[in-house]
Amino acid sequence: MIKSMTGYGRANTSKNEREYQIEIKSVNHRYLDVSVKIPKQLSYLEDTIKKEISSKVKRGKIDVFITFNNNSLEGRSIKINTELAKVYIDELKKLAEKENILSDIQVTEISKYPDVLNIQNQKEDDKIKEEVIEVVRIATENLINMKQLEGNKISEDLLNRLNKIHQNVTEISKLSTGLIEEYVVKLEARIKEILKNQEVDKQRLAQEVVIYADKCSVEEEITRLNSHILQFKNLLSTDEAVGKRLDFIVQEMNRETNTIGSKANCLDITNKVIDLKTEIENIREQIQNIE
Repeated sequence: MIKSMTGYGRANTSKNEREYQIEIKSVNHRYLDVSVKIPKQLSYLEDTIKKEISSKVKRGKIDVFITFNNNSLEGRSIKINTELAKVYIDELKKLAEKENILSDIQVTEISKYPDVLNIQNQKEDDKIKEEVIEVVRIATENLINMKQLEGNKISEDLLNRLNKIHQNVTEISKLSTGLIEEYVVKLEARIKEILKNQEVDKQRLAQEVVIYADKCSVEEEITRLNSHILQFKNLLSTDEAVGKRLDFIVQEMNRETNTIGSKANCLDITNKVIDLKTEIENIREQIQNIE
């Protein structure tokens, strides 16, 4: 079934004293655009995360928010910037001598200065990578489930509207069938009234009827409209990303409807065309939400 472009997925997990929280939000967008907000220590995984989500989602503006707390020493190391610490100490001693103040420099105090004591994460830690991807997959599946639920609701609405369109098309076909016969009767009566007692030229009358029939016939447009309706319904039952294809079909349906409207020489058909255009526009708005 079709999927909506809007949805939300979330996943939390804790492994080996490492905590992960991932939220994925999706909204309408013409193409696929994945944005990942990730802690600095996991930034090397950004492209991997984008590829994982892109393999499951084909269209929409996707925002990914990742929170990571590492309480484990695995994959972590502490490094002291000795050279920078010496610079701090030397400068503090100079300041103490110049200002004639007591120079009581403690190691713990020096360690608090910027960039002296650093906790480093091993960037290529395979375990962390596997854990992150696992949580991303769970969050993505939750997102897809919500997108499918919303897609089911959209599909039901679209099918109802397509059935209304098909009903109107059928009624237009019935109305157009009797137009030519009605035109022949009216034309012949009008000619007799003009010519009075003169005989009506049947050949000329037949030519006029053929010309009129060619101008007002909507059977081709009706056939194509019914074909588009069938294609639309078939696409609604697929698991593929069909939003763009549905948009193209709606454009074609609107074109055929406009042609019928321009050929219509009957108020009832004109009213049905207005109904058709209203439903098609409603469908066009709905499919903007489809992936």
